[in-house]
Amino acid sequence: MGSQTIIDLIGSFVVFGWLMLMGLSANTANNENTQTAHSNLLVQQNLVALTQMMEYDFRKIGFCLEPHRIPDPTKAVLVADSTRFEFLSDVDLGSGPDGTVDTVRYYLGTTGELAGTPNPDDRVLYRVVNSEFPRRVNLGVTDFTLRYFDRNNNTIAPPITGALLQTIQSVQVTLSVENVMASEVVETAPINEQYTSAFWQQRRLSSRNYRNR
Repeated sequence: MGSQTIIDLIGSFVVFGWLMLMGLSANTANNENTQTAHSNLLVQQNLVALTQMMEYDFRKIGFCLEPHRIPDPTKAVLVADSTRFEFLSDVDLGSGPDGTVDTVRYYLGTTGELAGTPNPDDRVLYRVVNSEFPRRVNLGVTDFTLRYFDRNNNTIAPPITGALLQTIQSVQVTLSVENVMASEVVETAPINEQYTSAFWQQRRLSSRNYRNR
């Protein structure tokens, strides 16, 4: 075997190895892009589900199918804190509003409650109606913060108690959601884990029943 043939073989191996590395890199990048797209879609779907639920509930603060049961909507807010909100309403329990007054509570749990999930920052967002068992809205929530405003758009600092509860005109809701499973980024060593996130803020979420003031 001549020296030229050996050189040709070595060159062929080098080119083949280079092409194989390019193929593996492209396949890895494609897998990462697919995983990221799936994570983004899942997080967006979770965020939409949460925001639709909260918008529906919050816009019905002080509502009752029989209005005389909540004659003064200004007294419908019972608890107003930065991560806890409780109010009176007539919510849909499966068959539509029934004319009875329900107590609705939203509050955020601690990171320790979800110690078994890969994401260290996700928490449980609770939604409780009356005395039912707390319903876990566990969709990767990492932040749930509330701010309150009076009719002149002045901030009312929580915790809000007593007569100040009746001055609440609107609520600002800040919600962050992350994927509970990390996406692995292998372009660099060591492997990095990233959590796809989505953010939503409703700056002035106000109940239509406040118009009756």
